[in-house]
Amino acid sequence: LLSHFSSTGFWGLVNNAGISTFGETGWLPMETYEKFADVNLLGSIRTTLAFLPLLRKYKGRIVFMSSIIAYFTLGNGIYSMTKAAIEKFCDALRLEMKKFGVQVCIIQPGNYARSTKIQPPLSAEEIWSELSEEEKAVYNKEYVQERADFFNSILSEGSTNGSEVVDAMVDALTSPAPKARYMVAKLKEKALVLVCALFPTAVMDSVLSYALSK
Repeated sequence: LLSHFSSTGFWGLVNNAGISTFGETGWLPMETYEKFADVNLLGSIRTTLAFLPLLRKYKGRIVFMSSIIAYFTLGNGIYSMTKAAIEKFCDALRLEMKKFGVQVCIIQPGNYARSTKIQPPLSAEEIWSELSEEEKAVYNKEYVQERADFFNSILSEGSTNGSEVVDAMVDALTSPAPKARYMVAKLKEKALVLVCALFPTAVMDSVLSYALSK
């Protein structure tokens, strides 16, 4: 890798790749879990390991795209799972890279679904047609419709101002003293994270159960 870069060096790596989908735990086949882990988690790790020699040599920056959904989930646990894993990978990497002068930053966007198009709306029919016979025996179409309407309503509330997230990425790459974490989210989203961090799990479960029942 070193032969491909000039004396100015390799300064920054941004791990931005990610995919998302909606569905309760048993609705998704194992192949989907494997695909999400491969893209959202292992993809970032593969890229990081490939460029680590250069980043250490030039005392560069590594930026990871996480999400506030790393702290809680509302119908997309598969995405939440991968973001929580990336957070822990970054926590280990950040401490290990200090001795080399490499800084590791995490971007934690709130709901920017309308900016990124990472998650297209899903119809109840699409979801139902993909369910196994076992899951169809447990759930019914009315429940699936309710969940789809709920999740699609969340998507429709997403911010269209994606430049806010880009600004955080630029700051992480160029600031003399970048933050370890940049939470770019609405006040109510930050409040949910705060509740998740400070209150017992039972409290957070009650808050999310209430939200899901609306």
